[in-house]
Order: sequence, then structure tokens, then C-alpha cells
Amino acid sequence: MPEVRPGVILHPEALDRDAQVALLGALQAALRDAPVFTPTMPRTGTPFSVRMSNLGPLGWVSDLQGYRYQATHPDTGRPWPAMPDVLLDLWRDLTGYPQAPEACLINIYEGTARMGLHQDRDEQDLDAPVLSVSLGDTGVFRIGGTSRRDPTRSFRLKSGDVLVLGGESRLAFHGIDRVIPGSSSLLPEGGRINLTLRRVTRQQAAAEPSS
Repeated sequence: MPEVRPGVILHPEALDRDAQVALLGALQAALRDAPVFTPTMPRTGTPFSVRMSNLGPLGWVSDLQGYRYQATHPDTGRPWPAMPDVLLDLWRDLTGYPQAPEACLINIYEGTARMGLHQDRDEQDLDAPVLSVSLGDTGVFRIGGTSRRDPTRSFRLKSGDVLVLGGESRLAFHGIDRVIPGSSSLLPEGGRINLTLRRVTRQQAAAEPSS
């Protein structure tokens, strides 16, 4: 389990091929209930190059109203499908965080889709790590520091790899520079799927017993 940098831990091939196939089947079933959509930038309405959907109690969306989490699909108005148990198991086993994830963002990379450098900071609970699962073609992942001016480094995320961002790297800028076509046979039509698990809300402290 190499620590790429403080707080960034890569778990190569955390999911074997059979587990990847099973997870892909679960995702395909979920996406029939929560079809992929194309988010847009808040101020300009410019569409993202990736398409998205979500799993779990909350889903991340972006449109002219801004970045936010909500409990329903922006197009269908229905609740998001539940996360498969394998994702909850990965969260428990690889993060050790006591609270369960509330959102699983599904990013679908097709063609020349990419993801510019950004921070995951729309959550209330920034103590919780972020867990990322890669499926399909290899993505060239870039990560820097907590300032856009910080130097960056890049490495490859292959199908079945799991990456955890926490600690001092919880708010590190990161993104996907490109996807390497033909580097995996998992997705029949090629491309890459990334699953990002996040805890959104803070656990409320237990009330003090009255005397």
C-alpha cells in the first residue's frame, strides 16, 4: 500500500477482475434508475466533458444554481440508488472512518473527457477521507497541494485500483489529465468509470444527559 504522498494512499488492484465485473454489473443496473447526465459549470453553463450520476443518500450535482449535494436525481426527481455493499466494504476496510459514506459520485469518461484540477470541498465533514475506485481504461491522475500554485505529480490509476485522499491531502488539488484508450478490456466500448465516495454531513455530537 504505497503512500504516494502524506495522506494519499494507493491500493493497487484492490478489486480483482471478478470483483470489477460484479461491480460493473451493479452499476449498470443502478444507472437504469439514475441515468447519467451532463453537469454544467455554475456561472457559465459550460458542460463538463464527463457525464455523471450518483449512488447513496446524497448526490453531487452542478448547474447554474451552483455545486451542491441533493437527495434526488436532477432529471428524474427520484432518490439515488443505494451503494453496492462492495463499496461500503472498501470504505470500511481502507479508510477506517467510523461514519459511512453518504455519496458515491459516478464519473464516466468517454473519448477525450478529462477532469481539471479541483478540490473536493463541498462537504461539511472534511475530516472524512475521499475514496476513489477506478474501472476500465487507465487514467493519468494528477495531484498537487492545497494551493493551485503548488507543484504537482502524476501517476496512473488502473482498473481495480483504489485511492484514498485524507489527512493533509484531503483538500489537495487533483484531476485526470487523460484516459489511455485500450488499456483495459473491462468496458466493452472502452472508456473509464470513476467512483468517488464521500462523507458529506458531520455526525452530530450526542447530547449530554440531563441531571
